[in-house]
Amino acid sequence: MWCKGWREQTWPALSQPWDVIVIGGGITGAGVLRQAVAAGLKTLLVEANDFASGTSGKSSKLIHGGLRYILNKQFRVTQESVREREWMLRTAPHLVDKLGFIFPNLERYHAANRQIGIVLAVYDLLAPKWDHHRYGRQGLAKACPILKKDDLKGGYLYYDAVMDDCRVVLRVIKEAVRAGGTAINYARVEKLLRTTDGNVCGIALKDVSGTDGGTAEIQAKVVINASGAWSDEIRGQLGQPGKLRRVRGSHLVFPRTKLPVNTGITLLHPVDNRAMFVIPWEGSTIIGTTEVDQPAELDRTYAEPFAGADEIAYIMEAAGFLFPDLKLSNDDIISSFAGLRPIVRGGAGSASKESRAHALWLEDGMVTITGGKYTTFRIMSKQALELALGLIGKPARLPQQRIFNPLPDMHHGDIDPVTSTYLAGRYGDEAPRMIAAADKGEMDHIDLTPNVWAELRWAARSEGVVHLDDLLMRRVRLGLLLSGGGKLFLKQIRGIVQAELGWSDDRWQQEENGYLQTWQRYYSPSPG
Repeated sequence: MWCKGWREQTWPALSQPWDVIVIGGGITGAGVLRQAVAAGLKTLLVEANDFASGTSGKSSKLIHGGLRYILNKQFRVTQESVREREWMLRTAPHLVDKLGFIFPNLERYHAANRQIGIVLAVYDLLAPKWDHHRYGRQGLAKACPILKKDDLKGGYLYYDAVMDDCRVVLRVIKEAVRAGGTAINYARVEKLLRTTDGNVCGIALKDVSGTDGGTAEIQAKVVINASGAWSDEIRGQLGQPGKLRRVRGSHLVFPRTKLPVNTGITLLHPVDNRAMFVIPWEGSTIIGTTEVDQPAELDRTYAEPFAGADEIAYIMEAAGFLFPDLKLSNDDIISSFAGLRPIVRGGAGSASKESRAHALWLEDGMVTITGGKYTTFRIMSKQALELALGLIGKPARLPQQRIFNPLPDMHHGDIDPVTSTYLAGRYGDEAPRMIAAADKGEMDHIDLTPNVWAELRWAARSEGVVHLDDLLMRRVRLGLLLSGGGKLFLKQIRGIVQAELGWSDDRWQQEENGYLQTWQRYYSPSPG
C-alpha cells in the first residue's frame, strides 16, 4: 500500500480540500481516521514523526481497565476500559490477546485475601463478566514458583489483555487507508490556518522526512487535534493555556530466560505501594511502569523520552523484591523504553492520583481530544468525530462502525498454526500477501522472537518506512527484543530490506549509524 515512491505521489495530492484533517498518528488519531472514512468523509491524517512513534508505541502493552483506578474511585474510566477490552478481544483476535494476571498477596500489604477479592469482583462486574480465581499460599507458589515466598499469603488470578501497541495503530490506519482515507507520516503541522473570523480552517504542513518534499497549505471543513501529549502545543497556536500534565512511564525488557513468566503479575512496589506489572510480551518479559512528571527541559533537549537512572533503579528494586531468587541485575536488561502520558490536570499532588478520563474541547472551530487511555481509543475518537460532524452540518451521531476487518483464511500447510494466527492478527487481511512475498527461509523466526524474517521484507515494501528505526522499533519490534537493538543481525536485515527500500550503500550506512545512536540514547539498558 505505502510502496516505494508513495510519498512523492501523495504529497502533491494533499492540497485538495478535505472534510476532516486529523493531527496525530497515534491510536486516537488512527481511530478518528478509521471512523471518519467509514462515515463517508474525505479524511487526511498527518503525523509529525512516524506512526505510533509517540505514546501509542511506548505503552505498557496492555488493554486493561486498571485495577488502581477502582482504588482511586475512577469507576467510570474503569467501566469504559474493561468494556472496550472485551470489545477488542472479540473484534481483534490474535492482535489483542487475553492474558491472565496473578495478584500475589503478601504480609507486608496488610490486606486480607477477601479485600483483594472484592476489588477483583467489582472489576469483573464492570465488564460485565466473572473470571477470577483465588489461590491459597501453596497453590500460588506452585502456579508461579519464582515469586517471593517468605511472606506470601495467597492471591488471585484475573484476566486482562496484551497487545503490540504499534501494530494495533498500524492496522487501524492501514485498513482506513485501504477504505479510502489518506495518511502520511513525517508531515509536521507548522501553523494552523484560520478564517477572517478566527476559526481554524486548515493547516500549513512541512515534509520533515528528509526527502525535501516541501510544504503545503491544506484546507478542511474541520480539524481534529489528536496529538496526545503534544496537544497543548497545537492548542497554543490559538492562544489557549496548557491543560496537560505530561507524565513519563518507563519500562524494562528482560529475556524470558532470565525472567520466566507465562502469565502477567500485578505487584505493589515495596517503597510506595504503586501498582506495577510484569508482562510476558513477544517472547520477552516487561516490567513497568513508573509515573514521573516530564521536565520541560528534557523535551527541549531530547527528541524522545527515556527511562532515567532513578526509574531504572526503582523498577529493579521492585523486581528484586518480588523475585529475590532470580538475582536480576542491570546486565540482564535487553532494553528500556519510556512514553509520555497526556494527563488532564486535575490538581492531584501525585501523578498516579490524577484521573485518566479523557477530555474533549472545541476552541476556535478546532476539536481537541486528549487524555484517556489506549484502551478507550474507540470511545474517544467517536466522541471527537461526532463533535466535528456537528460543526460541518452532518448528523452528529455515528452508528457503531467496524474498526478491525475480519481475519483472512490462514490455512497454510507449511506454516505452523501459532505463527499463522500471530501473523493474521498483526497484518489482518494483508497477511496472505505478506506470506506470499516471502523469499526462501524468510518464514523462519528471528532469534527467539515470534517474528519472522518475512515481516521485515513486507514492512520495507509496503508499510511507509522512512527511516531504519521505523522498521526496527515500530513495524517489527526487534529494537526492544534483541540485545544491542539487534546490532548483530543488521547485516542479515540489510540483505532483505535494502533493495525494497531503494537505499544506496551510503544511505544504508547513514541510517544504520542513526538507528544505533537512537537506540543507545533512548532504548538501551542505560539510556540518556
